[in-house]
Amino acid sequence: MSITLLGTILIVEDSLSELELMSHYLVESGYNVIQATGAKEALEKAQLQNPDVIVTDVVMPGMSGFELCRSLKRNPVTQKVPIVICSSKNQEIDRLWAMRQGADAYVTKPYTREQLLRAIKSVVI
Repeated sequence: MSITLLGTILIVEDSLSELELMSHYLVESGYNVIQATGAKEALEKAQLQNPDVIVTDVVMPGMSGFELCRSLKRNPVTQKVPIVICSSKNQEIDRLWAMRQGADAYVTKPYTREQLLRAIKSVVI
C-alpha cells in the first residue's frame, strides 16, 4: 500500500509532545511534515523547504506565532503560504488578531484530528 502525499506541512510548536501528536496526525493522513521548535527555525525552514501550509503555535519563547505570521507574510518567498494558527488562546480577540497578522485559519487546543485536518484543507483549496 502506498501513501499519496497530499503536501508538505511545516509545524511550528515548542512543546515536543504537541509537536509529535500533530506530526503523527498529519503523517498518518498522508502529509509530509517538517518540524520546527521555534519561530526563527521556522523562518529558515519555510524559505528553504517551501511548505504548502504552515501550522504554528502562538505562545513560544523568543518570537510569538503572531510575529512569525507577520514575518512570513512580509517575505516575498513565503507570503503566499497559508498559515494555520493552533493555540490554546481561545478568545475571539485572539482569532481576530491572528487574522490581522495574516493567518488563514485558527484552531484551538485541545483539537481533534478532524479539526486540524479541516483547518488545513480549508486553506489549501
